[in-house]
Amino acid sequence: MPTEPLITPAPPRRTQVRRKAERGRYDRNTIEGILDEGLVAHVGVVTGDGCVVIPMVYGRSGDSLYLHGATGNSTLRAALAERDISVTVTLLDGLVLSRSSYHHSVNYRSVVIFGRAAEVTDPAEKRNALLAVVEHLVPGRADDCRPPSESELRATSVVRLPIDEASAKVREGGPVEDPDDLVLPYWAGVLPLAVTPGRPVADGFVPSDVALPPYVRTYARG
Repeated sequence: MPTEPLITPAPPRRTQVRRKAERGRYDRNTIEGILDEGLVAHVGVVTGDGCVVIPMVYGRSGDSLYLHGATGNSTLRAALAERDISVTVTLLDGLVLSRSSYHHSVNYRSVVIFGRAAEVTDPAEKRNALLAVVEHLVPGRADDCRPPSESELRATSVVRLPIDEASAKVREGGPVEDPDDLVLPYWAGVLPLAVTPGRPVADGFVPSDVALPPYVRTYARG
């Protein structure tokens, strides 16, 4: 059976999972699957004031991750300052309750990407990147809204980060217990967690004859 392609044939040292190395994943399907399910990326940059980590929404197209913000966005300016940045996306799948306080944990899937960001200047790629962010948040929405105008494109900075140097880390399953603790009279197991949408709320300007889109009515994550 063929193996899934790796992000890199031999992961660089900084992307190698060293603590709990058996949880490391380096195949593209796992990494891209986590990125596609996530909603918020934490972007780490080095500025004149030191290291800063900022949460941002994002979009993926092929092997590129796109971030955007106002042209004066200090995080994006720092990302383009010819130094490496890091991007982390984490999915929390469950709370792991152990009989021992020491062994409590969480089930999660996470991705860390390292690399140098490049500014997107081509108008077509820029427009497609912004639509990719919308489509990432709500699949089906990019074709059901007004695309960005020329003035909006000029007011927006978009950067591209290649998904070349990346790794995933996954924790799943129940608690790891000390054998002597198994007889203790405490409940132990996993409390699953998931992103669940609430009831859609239209704003006050939606005409009465505009129906709730199917992609909103059936929205789900993961």
